[in-house]
Amino acid sequence: MFTDPIDARALLQVAGLATFEHMPHVGSTMERARHLAADPQTALPALVVADRQLQGRGQRGARWWQADCSLAMSLVVAGGVAGGPPPAVWSLACGVALAESLAALVPEIDPLVRWPNDVEVGGRKIAGILVEALPGGRVIFGVGVNTTGSSTGAPAEIAARLVTIPDLVGTSLPRGRLLADFLPRLFALLAVTAADPAALLPRQRARCSLDGEVVTIHRGDERLTGICRGIALDGALLLDTPAGRVVVRSGSLTPPEQVWRGGPRR
Repeated sequence: MFTDPIDARALLQVAGLATFEHMPHVGSTMERARHLAADPQTALPALVVADRQLQGRGQRGARWWQADCSLAMSLVVAGGVAGGPPPAVWSLACGVALAESLAALVPEIDPLVRWPNDVEVGGRKIAGILVEALPGGRVIFGVGVNTTGSSTGAPAEIAARLVTIPDLVGTSLPRGRLLADFLPRLFALLAVTAADPAALLPRQRARCSLDGEVVTIHRGDERLTGICRGIALDGALLLDTPAGRVVVRSGSLTPPEQVWRGGPRR
């Protein structure tokens, strides 16, 4: 079986972490991160990584599939690091930092941020992000990146909608290498954005997959279609519709019938 060891000592030194847990398997790294966040004795930032995640989830209860030993992580930061703007902004900041890291480490690909919480290559999802703000100001960033494996191993319902690093370039991206680039980049962007939310916009625009595109937002039974005109300071999507400019603060680009709720693992 493919393995991808992580040098914990090196990662702690280069990534600015205070706590690091590397687990062989876990139901959800987010659940473990919540336990760490609830413990005032946990030194932050705290990172949880799992080789195998059995119950990974995204927005609105959607299940998240990825091959074993792909990067499945949750990061807990203090409110002072991610204070200020709403979680939607942090989700976009995380997506920008991740897309920039992937582009730097795998220059053959062109990763783009798909509002509100995905990174994609060629229109197929390569990473998902989930941000959770907790009482007391602590914030959890849940991130899954398809650093190994193949979309051919994914459930048939979603295989055509995702892609992996090996699918694109023929080889896996070591998790430790990605974390060493991504985490310092994320911390720096969070600090810049906390001081000035407008600083995120040009970097987000450079990696936006939707700018100028016709998109449909799904909110329950409601459908809202318009041309994407960028992102507002609070992370909302700006749409030009026949009725005028609409500011979209919640919703999904995935039709409800296409949301994958899970099935047998392969």
